[in-house]
Amino acid sequence: MGTMFDEKIENEQDKTAIIPLLPLRDVVMFPHMIVPLFVGREKSIAALESAMKYEKSIFMVAQKNAKDDDPKEEDIYQIGTIGIIIQLLRLPDGTVKVLVEGKTRGVIREYLPNNDFFLVKVNEIEDIDDGNDVKKQALMRSIKESFELYLKLSKKVHVEMLGTVVAIEDASKLADVVITHLNVKLEDKQKIIEIFDISERLEAIYTLMLSEIEILQVEEKIKRRVKKQMEKTQKDYYLNEQMRAIQKEMGEKDDFRNEINELEKRLKQKKMSEEAVKKVKQEIKKLQMMTPMSAEATVVRNYIDWILDMPWSEKTENKYTLKESEAILDEDHFGLKNVKERIIEYLAVQSLVKKNKGSILCLVGPPGVGKTSIAKSVARATNRKFVRISLGGVHDEAEIRGHRRTYIGAMPGKIIQLLKKAGSNNPVFCLDEVDKLSSDFRGDPSAALLEVLDPEQNVAFNDNYLDVDYDLSEIMFITTANVLQTIPAPLQDRMEVIRIAGYTEPEKLQIAKKYLIAKQVQANGLVMDNIEFTQGALLKIIREYTREAGVRNLDREIASICRKVAKEIVNNDNKKKMIISSKSVSKYLGVPKYHHGEIEEKSKIGLTVGLAWTEVGGELLSIEASVMEGNGKMIMTGKLGDVMQESVQAALSYIRARAEQFGLMKNFYKKIDIHVHVPEGAIPKDGPSAGVAMTTSIASVLLQKKVRADLAMTGEITLRGRILPVGGIKEKVLAAHRGNIKTVIIPKDNERDLAEVPQNVQKAMKIIFAEQIDDVLKIAFVEEEENVRSNVVSEVPVSSQSVN
Repeated sequence: MGTMFDEKIENEQDKTAIIPLLPLRDVVMFPHMIVPLFVGREKSIAALESAMKYEKSIFMVAQKNAKDDDPKEEDIYQIGTIGIIIQLLRLPDGTVKVLVEGKTRGVIREYLPNNDFFLVKVNEIEDIDDGNDVKKQALMRSIKESFELYLKLSKKVHVEMLGTVVAIEDASKLADVVITHLNVKLEDKQKIIEIFDISERLEAIYTLMLSEIEILQVEEKIKRRVKKQMEKTQKDYYLNEQMRAIQKEMGEKDDFRNEINELEKRLKQKKMSEEAVKKVKQEIKKLQMMTPMSAEATVVRNYIDWILDMPWSEKTENKYTLKESEAILDEDHFGLKNVKERIIEYLAVQSLVKKNKGSILCLVGPPGVGKTSIAKSVARATNRKFVRISLGGVHDEAEIRGHRRTYIGAMPGKIIQLLKKAGSNNPVFCLDEVDKLSSDFRGDPSAALLEVLDPEQNVAFNDNYLDVDYDLSEIMFITTANVLQTIPAPLQDRMEVIRIAGYTEPEKLQIAKKYLIAKQVQANGLVMDNIEFTQGALLKIIREYTREAGVRNLDREIASICRKVAKEIVNNDNKKKMIISSKSVSKYLGVPKYHHGEIEEKSKIGLTVGLAWTEVGGELLSIEASVMEGNGKMIMTGKLGDVMQESVQAALSYIRARAEQFGLMKNFYKKIDIHVHVPEGAIPKDGPSAGVAMTTSIASVLLQKKVRADLAMTGEITLRGRILPVGGIKEKVLAAHRGNIKTVIIPKDNERDLAEVPQNVQKAMKIIFAEQIDDVLKIAFVEEEENVRSNVVSEVPVSSQSVN
């Protein structure tokens, strides 16, 4: 065919045209086709616009790879269709909708230089007729008959197309029209457009059509077989259901009647509110009028079961005396004095009055201090059932209040579900992580908790599913949180907040000895005869392998040692007691993670130790300052928040206002830049409590006086030098104690907060109360002979001063 094609090209030399080329994706354009195309590529749009300017002729040819957004000359087939643009419409999104009509076949002779679009020299190709009319008529008749069968099987081509095809008398047109409607691959369609002999083209199309018909017939057989199989399955199911219904009908009346009687009997025996009794009677009456097997009857039965299963009057009685309850609390937890006192007070009041409203406590403290576990201990000490719900990430109000019965699969909220599980009307109910509630379009769970945690309202809590009032007033609610800031103010107002600060080192030591070691020895299959921890080992673990307010990581490290000891016992069949000393700790836990008491060994200029409060307890905060030649800029780094940056500005303003008293030049700040940096720059820091430390660092670097390394301070500063009170004093003092700080300066107004700090901590360090920043500076600066004031006080500094 290649030779015939070459001869054909030579004979058509006089029918050459230069026209734009439009590459097509996943479509082959044939003569006699009128097709709408959506064009989005810049080159293709430019080709169409160029064609519209002249004779509207466009050469349409398929590209070999449809996924190629920028095809090259070698990526495009040589033979396509010369067509005319009938209509062109520009769409708002920048694409173009074009209606084109194929006229005749064409072949690319050469690509002409053009950067905007493909411009090609195209030879128009005429069909080759071998003159065998009988063969053509036979093929045309076969194609028309097969096309009718193809239409019946395919369902993808409109039936009216059959009339159009039957009416075509021109063999070439018939071939081109039929091939456009066959569901064949692009490569097969391209082969058809490259056949110029009409008889060969008809024969090739007929072969493709027979192949497609055969595939469609097989598909139809598979569909019929699957349908028949499904109908048989459905028929069997229907007959089985009928048989089951007949069998049920013969004995279901008695079963249903017995079920109704059982519900009525349970109702008589259950002590419930009048509203609940009335509601259950209504639902039983409604159930009697329903068909037993109906879906609605199942919903009603479930609802009645929920109401009758609730512990309306069931409660547990406290069998312990106050001293016994206190002993149980002490047995389970070390410390936590405030929580234990509040529980004992509640029990004392309960023993004096007949009905006491449930207590609602909120335990706030860093992770690992025992907030959730103390709730379990309270349940044991009061002889109550314990239930817990974790509210972290809950963002659907229905989790608290439940869904209305109109919804499929509706259930009561978690409050009602857990009460049913407890089987008691007065359990200890722990609402864990109440500070991590969220909300979305489904409602705000914290708003739903307002009713639950209000002693004046929860006597008549109304769950959306039960739709009757339920008394929650005898429940002892204990909520836990790491911070109060994220809890809405109305919710905070309904709870009695008890803060649990971090443990001191001696407290951690006692907790490890009394609770953690025994717990992990048992959990890892050991006995106390297998392992023994010395006090030095425990102190080393606390100081060098953990840095936390609670004891969670301490528990993990002890567990790690127990696992390794268990491994040694199994591998070596070692029956001897393993003594874990301070020297052998690193053998089991590796290199120490922290340096205990890591403070600067020497006093330095511009370096002050501040105290910060975090969600996990108190922390030591190093604040550095340096000066350098400049033009009065204040540089602040360390990811400081807005409030902390304002503290730096206030500190500098105070020093500038008192420049003469400090012995500084009046305009000293104009010739220098001051840089204040708080290390660990990736961690965000904010709050006003570092104001005193900021002032001390800046004054130190300006006056070139060293700041005591064993001193830490906290407090907010005003422009007049007053020191205002701050929060988290207990946590901050404990952090200073952990960091081996000898002296702590706190605001005078925070003196009352020291009552919360353990006596052993107060005795281990010197705590100074300050009202003015001048008092702080007198204590903070080291008076040494070598402390010579820098040139910064009188002239521009020669070199920058920094803390190293």
